[in-house]
Amino acid sequence: MKKVVIGLSGGVDSSVSAYLLKEQGYEVIGLFMKNWHDDSVIISDECPWVEDSNDALIVAEKLGIPFQTVDLSAEYKERIVDYMFKEYEMGRTPNPDVLCNREIKFDVFLKIALQLGADYVATGHYCRKGIIKNSDGSETYQLLAGKDSNKDQSYFLCQLSQEQLAKTLFPIGELSKPEVRKIAAERNLVTADKKDSQGLCFIGKVRLPEFLQQKLKPKKGVIVEVPSNAEQFHGTAPAFENKWEELAYQAEKKVYQQTDGKVVGEHQGAHYFTIGQRKGLDVGGTKEPLFVIETDVDSNVIYTGQGKSHPGLFRQTLFVKEDELHWVRPDLALQPDGEMEVWARIRYRQPLQKAKLYKTEAGLYVDFEEKQSAITEGQFVAWYLDDELIGSGVIS
Repeated sequence: MKKVVIGLSGGVDSSVSAYLLKEQGYEVIGLFMKNWHDDSVIISDECPWVEDSNDALIVAEKLGIPFQTVDLSAEYKERIVDYMFKEYEMGRTPNPDVLCNREIKFDVFLKIALQLGADYVATGHYCRKGIIKNSDGSETYQLLAGKDSNKDQSYFLCQLSQEQLAKTLFPIGELSKPEVRKIAAERNLVTADKKDSQGLCFIGKVRLPEFLQQKLKPKKGVIVEVPSNAEQFHGTAPAFENKWEELAYQAEKKVYQQTDGKVVGEHQGAHYFTIGQRKGLDVGGTKEPLFVIETDVDSNVIYTGQGKSHPGLFRQTLFVKEDELHWVRPDLALQPDGEMEVWARIRYRQPLQKAKLYKTEAGLYVDFEEKQSAITEGQFVAWYLDDELIGSGVIS
């Protein structure tokens, strides 16, 4: 009998995943990850992990499977939280969920599972795994979108490797959320009607500005509003010698000076804000709401524009540096000068967008057919062939 260790989070998705695995004849062990108890950085007055851990235990008892709690808070602090603070300090916006999957669930957690003698780990993600049998007898693993397009979570797993996929199962990838809840209700699982968790991966509710303020000190600066007719948006593009010059030009971020607009307010630190953000600016009296179009952490200035169609929010092309580039399918990786038509997204839940990849020695350009709103440094771009996620990278 094959042994599977499942990350039981205390939510309905992992509960039903555990039930399905047991039904399929696996020997199942439930493991709850405790990822936080650093009192120097308070995340919330509530303590959701205690409640979640209890729910996970109740589910394990109901299903008749062994249950353990593992404390991964040291690794979580080092690999996720410290990384987040560092990125925000540099004016980038990291994605903790993608990092948590790469660094914690499918690395630290996977190693613990293998030490327990597991053949596989399983999670309650809405995605699927495909297996291609190669002529030499080896196997290539595919990361496929979940059948429920409303809940497809393949984006969060965009940094997984072939080695990690080889050892992973996604039991609910073929199901929709309502089907998962129905199974949980029919089996009287305590998590059947439990709301989906929000906030940081496996930590729970967190107000990010407050969280960041505990490590990144407030620093007063100005908010500048850049009008939509500013010359940055309406200059004529230069003549390009080749496509690489044009791609580099399209991928370039706009550079602003305070003189490009007028000061309309104050903020407590440019490193608390991200491109596309609307909340927290506290500037009134504009015809349309203000959106952050750029942050300058060196001079501590936030640049904003009115309305969600402000030209400062849009860019057609982005770049991923070579060392921040990842292929889930290394056999499909582009070589320098290589091109590929793909579907891509720059955030979870964004509908897939038509794009073309262009590979250089230094990295990879992702050139979208249509301009994209709020392309943000530090976030991940993921690209697909049909419903298979084949690669990703950190937006630079």
